[in-house]
Formats: sequence, C-alpha cells, structure tokens
Amino acid sequence: MPKTELIFLKDIERVANSVITVGTFDGVHQGHRTLIETVVNKAKDRSARSVVISFDPHPRDIINPGSQGIKQLTTIQERREILEEIGVDVLLIIPFTRDFSLLTSEEFVKSIIFYKVGVSEFVIGYDHHFGRNRSGTIETVENLGNELGFDAFVVSKKKMGDIKVSSTRIRKELADFGNVKNAAELLGRDYLLNGIVIHGDKRGRTIGYPTANLKTEHPNKIIPKNGVYAVKVRVEETWFGGMMNIGNRPTFDKTDRRLEVNIFDFDEDIYGQTIQVRFKKRLREEVKFSGIEELKAQLGRDKTAALKCLSK
Repeated sequence: MPKTELIFLKDIERVANSVITVGTFDGVHQGHRTLIETVVNKAKDRSARSVVISFDPHPRDIINPGSQGIKQLTTIQERREILEEIGVDVLLIIPFTRDFSLLTSEEFVKSIIFYKVGVSEFVIGYDHHFGRNRSGTIETVENLGNELGFDAFVVSKKKMGDIKVSSTRIRKELADFGNVKNAAELLGRDYLLNGIVIHGDKRGRTIGYPTANLKTEHPNKIIPKNGVYAVKVRVEETWFGGMMNIGNRPTFDKTDRRLEVNIFDFDEDIYGQTIQVRFKKRLREEVKFSGIEELKAQLGRDKTAALKCLSK
C-alpha cells in the first residue's frame, strides 16, 4: 500500500493536477470517509494527486477553546495512518492560527488552495462551510472554480447517507460511556490510540500480568472512560491480543490516571517505543479489590473474556 505523505503547508509542492478536500476530519468517521473516498476515486480517474487538507491545532482550540480545549479523536499521525488505509496521497496540515482564521473563504481558496497547493477538482460536502465566519459555501467554490479553472464536485446528502455521525457524539460515547463498540460503528473502524511505552510501577509483572504503561502522543487525545477493555495491540508490524486497564488503580490507593495494557503472549523490552491500541470491547468497570489475590482472580476472568471477544 502506498504511503500517505504528511506535509506541512510551508513544505508543499504545487501540483496543478490535484483533487482536494478541506476539513478538520477529527476521527475520520463514516461521514468523512465518504468524502475522502470520493477524492481518492476522482484522483484515480484524473491520474491526479489526492490531497486531504486538515488543520492543527483543532480550529475550535483557537476560535472557541473552552476551559479544557477540544478533546481529539485523532492525532495528526493517527489521521495520516487512517487516510493511508483509504488510499490518500497527501495529508496536508495547515497551522491554524488566529491570523489564519481571519482569511475570507475567497482568500483561502485563491492564496492557499489554488496558488500554493494546486487544484484541478475541489470535492466539498453538501453542508460544508469554511473561511472567516464560515462564509465559504458550495457556491463560493463553484464561482472560484469558474474563475480560476478548476472543477467543483458536491457530495450530496443522499450519498453521505442518513446516519447522523458527528465527532461530538463519538467523543461522548468514548469519554462518558466507554462504549467503544458504538464508537466503532460511527467511525467505521475501531477506535485507536498511539502511545509511547513508559516506565510504571512494574507491579503487574509480580502478579503475572505485566503491563506496558502508555503516554499518548497528544495531551488532548480522548481516552475512553475508566475500565477494562479487550484490545488489539500493534508492536512494530505485529498484532497481538491484549487487555487494557484505564484508571486510577484503587486497589493500590492510587489517584493518578494510568493507561496500562497487558499484551498476551508477549515478553519483550519495548520501553520508548510507540505502539498502537485498538479498542474492541469494554469488559467491566474499574473496581477496588480487597487485595492482590482477589485482583489476580479477576484478571484471570478478564483475560478469558478478552480472549473470547478477540476470537470472534
């Protein structure tokens, strides 16, 4: 499978024959995929470069951040990997700043999309708005296409489907309920996170369930609700089954939140490596046990439940 290039705006090479679409695409959910697959297919028809233009940080973090900032479903690297699975040639990241947010839709299309990136066809969703005050519309793109010499293609509501998918709803399913199965249906894939393996208490090894402690790539990455999950884990290019505990380890009277994954049939030193976790099912709540023996017995049951889930 060809790699999706991750390019920042300052490094982009203009290619006139490019099929592009624009959006934050956090999560790359089912609605996003319809749009992006259209870009890929149209690029193949034109022998063109397929380009997905996205932003970092999330625009809401600049325009209306709130007290905690916007929680992200995907980091840039996770977004790139998902787009690679769809077949996109280039993920172009535009740094989203206060000054950038003041560009009008016409200025954005002309100065960035046309003159810096290059465009032969602009694919846009039927309800998409962009630019300062979200004033850019389908009509904006069509009018500028006529003026500058590129085609505009609108992905209709019918093609996008009736399913109401939003990044906000997916965030709620994950953070409030830990419902990774519902989230997967909305995303069209398992929810995933990339994490760097860091040193922990090493207590798991002493009770027969060694864990890799993870630090996420981005501090605002959404972590599912505390609990125990059946997961698939990628170490380099190999996939393993596993179970993951997210929480505060109340049995040991701890209060800091940890991400700990027990990788089945695995015993290698991976400190400092980035691994990927894909969530399959929430098995149970995090609970406080009376002691080590009760915890070990429950972990045995958790592993059995995880293996049953992963075998399906």
